Amino acid sequence: MTKLRAWISAARLRTLPLSISGIIVGSALADGFGMSIIFWLAIATTLGLQILSNFANDYGDGVKGTDNEDRVGPQRALQSGAISDKQMFVGIVITAIITLVLAILLIYVSFGKEYFFYSVFFFLLGIAAITAAIKYTMGNSAYGYRGLGDVFVFIFFGLVSVVGCYFLFTKNLNWLIFLPAIAIGLLSSAVLNLNNMRDHDSDKKSKKNTLVVKLGIAKAKKYHYFLILGAITSMLVFLSYTYSNYLNLLFLIAFIPLLIHLNKVIKTQDTKNLDPELKKVALSTFFLSILFSLSQIL
Repeated sequence: MTKLRAWISAARLRTLPLSISGIIVGSALADGFGMSIIFWLAIATTLGLQILSNFANDYGDGVKGTDNEDRVGPQRALQSGAISDKQMFVGIVITAIITLVLAILLIYVSFGKEYFFYSVFFFLLGIAAITAAIKYTMGNSAYGYRGLGDVFVFIFFGLVSVVGCYFLFTKNLNWLIFLPAIAIGLLSSAVLNLNNMRDHDSDKKSKKNTLVVKLGIAKAKKYHYFLILGAITSMLVFLSYTYSNYLNLLFLIAFIPLLIHLNKVIKTQDTKNLDPELKKVALSTFFLSILFSLSQIL
């Protein structure tokens, strides 16, 4: 594997559509696609956060020895030896700086000099997001090793992504936007939960105490049902408050692959076989965000 291919692999491109789902939904709710600079800077910042999180995860699990021969998913960059730990650390620093610069540009374009306190708040939020992305598996106090990864994903790729993006455009809040934000957050957490169910055995051996390791597979599956069905319910409640024409129903199509996925999880006994389901839920969430956006702007 060449260095370039190793870095592309470490960036885990298949996770990127999921990460921008919240930005797409938040922009649609704010009717902000016309304001392309804010939209594209928000997309770029979110992609930076996701890639940063992927690099940090590769590094943290790699140096701790969590990524080993027991791991089921694709081989990581440090695990394969294609990228050294020092090189990955430099990559993390560079990605963090680029992401911070993008966040500052986004804040400036959105608020300018007019909304100083909003700018300060979003700057601190950006620092918190970058720190959280790094600390997921890196360091002695990595929260991913204490079963708190789901909290980070729900907050930053659900609530902050959707509500934050909406606020960047509108400079105000509406309680209804929290419903799609909750849905995207729950579905993003579902992808992480699938990942952790798949890696349950190897994580347990490595003392990576994810929420799945703490709950056990049986309860983790029930938690997974809650995440998927909770997301669907949240979207249906939003629809009940905002329905105006049949086009608003468009996003319901995205529920079909999610319900098929739930049936697969119910029937799967060996959780190592859940690996293909990660891609399905991630793409279904992205599909949902696209259809939801169309239902809002058409």
